[in-house]
Amino acid sequence: MTFFADLHTHSTASDGQYTPSELVSMAKARGLELLALTDHDTLDGLDEALHAGQTTGLQILRGIELSAKEYPNLHLLGYGFSPTAPTLTTLCEDLRSRRENRKYRIIDFLKSKGVDIPLSEVEAQAGGNIIARPHFAQVMVKHGYVATNREAFDRYLDTKEYQSMDQFKVDAASCITAVKAAGGKVSLAHPYQIGLDNDALEQFLHTLIDAGLDAIECFYSKHTPQQTAYYLSLAQKYGLHVTGGSDFHGERVKPDISLGQLELRLEVDWLLDGIAHCAQP
Repeated sequence: MTFFADLHTHSTASDGQYTPSELVSMAKARGLELLALTDHDTLDGLDEALHAGQTTGLQILRGIELSAKEYPNLHLLGYGFSPTAPTLTTLCEDLRSRRENRKYRIIDFLKSKGVDIPLSEVEAQAGGNIIARPHFAQVMVKHGYVATNREAFDRYLDTKEYQSMDQFKVDAASCITAVKAAGGKVSLAHPYQIGLDNDALEQFLHTLIDAGLDAIECFYSKHTPQQTAYYLSLAQKYGLHVTGGSDFHGERVKPDISLGQLELRLEVDWLLDGIAHCAQP
């Protein structure tokens, strides 16, 4: 069974622009049939999204995007897990605590680069949710240090020097184990962002498969046609499922990415086996 789906989106529960309810309403208006909310390292927005899905008649899949420490931009997408699994909730609590400590390191790092912004404004931008780099970027734009969020990342928040001090993550195997223990499935997010050449990526993929990886995010808003074709070939070679999504955050955060922009029809029976962990209209 295929669905018009977007399986990679973010809300204000992490670093997105729109609340979970607003995101669901937008997805419904866009004509999506299945939406996964995959906020960074948190489950906080899922109940609101599931309730909004039931209200609007849109099927919602529980999701999360976990950051792993092996590479700076190694992310794993978890889907269809139980809402009460202690392993995953404990991991999220640990990551929240680590992120809370990280915010002080980021402020000090930015000050060392001549960027002096109030942490209180960053916290207010996050609205009581997990503080992420886009919140710092938005405050940097407000104070005129950069013109756009993208510039904030390119010059400060995604450099090799920044990544060397950004130590809050856990290993990929622990992320995969936590989702699987909760009855969920795991996909490797936007593989190109890891920064490995094809041979090295394939070798690393073996490690993830051994840990329980189920899928690869072959379709992504920033993938080139060549990258998409290669990731599809890896999925076929290793018997992995295929996922895809926009990585929508909102036009204020990622102005070049729109919700459901890939217009994907994905085969999702393997994800919806744990249908108790979804909201159906």
